[in-house]
Amino acid sequence: MPDLYDVAAIGNAIVDVIAPATDDFLADNALTKGAMMLVDAEQSASLYAKMAKGVETSGGSAANTIAGVASLGGRAAFMGKVADDALGRAFTTDMARIGARFENALLSGGPATAVSMINVTPDGQRTMCTYLGASVQFTDNDVEQATVEAAKIVYLEGYLFDADAARRAFAKAAAFAHGAGRMIALTLSDGFVVERHRGALKGFIEGQVDLLFANEDEVTSLFETTDFDAAVEALRPHVKLAAITRGEKGSVILDQGQRLSVAAERVEKVVDTTGAGDQYAAGFMFGLARGRPLQDCGRFGAIAAAEVISHYGPRPQVPLKDLLAARGY
Repeated sequence: MPDLYDVAAIGNAIVDVIAPATDDFLADNALTKGAMMLVDAEQSASLYAKMAKGVETSGGSAANTIAGVASLGGRAAFMGKVADDALGRAFTTDMARIGARFENALLSGGPATAVSMINVTPDGQRTMCTYLGASVQFTDNDVEQATVEAAKIVYLEGYLFDADAARRAFAKAAAFAHGAGRMIALTLSDGFVVERHRGALKGFIEGQVDLLFANEDEVTSLFETTDFDAAVEALRPHVKLAAITRGEKGSVILDQGQRLSVAAERVEKVVDTTGAGDQYAAGFMFGLARGRPLQDCGRFGAIAAAEVISHYGPRPQVPLKDLLAARGY
């Protein structure tokens, strides 16, 4: 089958509400700074009413990555579930606007489209409260075989690992991808995902994953250590290829036993770290899909991450392909 997409992703389809907040606001509402917690519909409505005026934009981790791939000039597709409501239709329109394929059927008669409320403190840290709504209704029946088989890289969002139906969808996607000679990538997404599913994640990583994305907190949690280098060494025999982000310390790439380091891109002011890991993954996979050396892949990821943390919102505000071109890529 010909390559139609650089990256196809499966993830939670979520509308993000991003607003400034103080540390006192987090404390008053029992929110753990820098973490992501799941809330029900009632909790979601209550917190939304208390938040400062914010920006509403289509989001979800893997969907943000797909937006980044498209901004880089890549061909991209997304699979996820939204409801047949105003937010769901807005999400669908947004994906079409950025040039990404998204054709999963809208959910009727079930939960509303998912919403993630992101409170951003002055230091740029984001604290997320997410109502998953319709997004967790994604099942193996929603995995599009033709799309998976036409993508060089199939990217799976770790947040979905909470749902049994989504795990079955991951297994199905991996079978289609590997049957077609494609690559499966997984992001661990958040430390709480690792804490809840450590054993299952290790098994899936070793058996099905060709490319793993994680940040420093996630990889140390995976191996229950506070020593980053020890965690990297523990990860080495379990992965073929991995990219581990460390914020201002850059990233570390593991490739068949080789360890590469990539510096972070300089940013004048960190405004909002929402989407940093998502955009790093976009840059890295775009480079990989286009046959670039791993050092370049890491640089593309760093450039994309630097752009997104310089403003509010999880998606690029300027074409990432222009930023690469300005740096001679």
